[in-house]
Amino acid sequence: MPAPWLVTVAWIALALGIGSALLIAVDVFVRGYRLKMPIMNAVWPITGLYFGPAAVWGYLRFGRPTSRKWLTLHGLDDPPSKPGWATIAVGVSHCGAGCTLGDIGAEFTVAALGLSVAGTALPFEYVGDYIAAVALGLLFQFFAIAPMRGLGVRDGIKAAAKADILSLSAFEVGLFGWMALMAFVFFPDPHLTPASPVYWFLMQIGMIIGFGTAWPANVWLIKRGVKEAM
Repeated sequence: MPAPWLVTVAWIALALGIGSALLIAVDVFVRGYRLKMPIMNAVWPITGLYFGPAAVWGYLRFGRPTSRKWLTLHGLDDPPSKPGWATIAVGVSHCGAGCTLGDIGAEFTVAALGLSVAGTALPFEYVGDYIAAVALGLLFQFFAIAPMRGLGVRDGIKAAAKADILSLSAFEVGLFGWMALMAFVFFPDPHLTPASPVYWFLMQIGMIIGFGTAWPANVWLIKRGVKEAM
């Protein structure tokens, strides 16, 4: 079982993540800072779930300035330019949002169905996570690429697949490696389940690791013009 101090840290980390997501969501949907690219209205709060206050800082620095309200208040027609690293980070966060939602949904589904083999649910989590991440990742990417390029549904899905399959796969490589450590090294017996706050705290760390492993893929995709710079 997790040590009491780890449970406390987990609750704090989860509270920061949920609180950060809510702060961003309120700023976007209640205070009216709707972003230039509509899908980013969802991406930024989701990023807050695992990056916490760092996501809030990123949103205030690079997200909010793309909103019409912010531009009007500052008397500008176009958002200020971002440094190259910020462009890549926003691109990764776009991929990470689909992966994050897919992973959350798949973990709870596998746990609810009681799926396991050889005493571990990990193989089912891997399959469920990846399928859900692909589905949601393509959806997120479609609503980014299709409006920017003026593409129809069929061409938009093809472009989304080219832009996101490599990126989300790289994200999941980092996350899946961390999940294996969770299952076989950190808590081999008994395994942690989604009912534990420590599980989701460690998943927050895994998603940050996935963010890191997806970074090189996004650099390559954006430089080649396969993926739109956010």
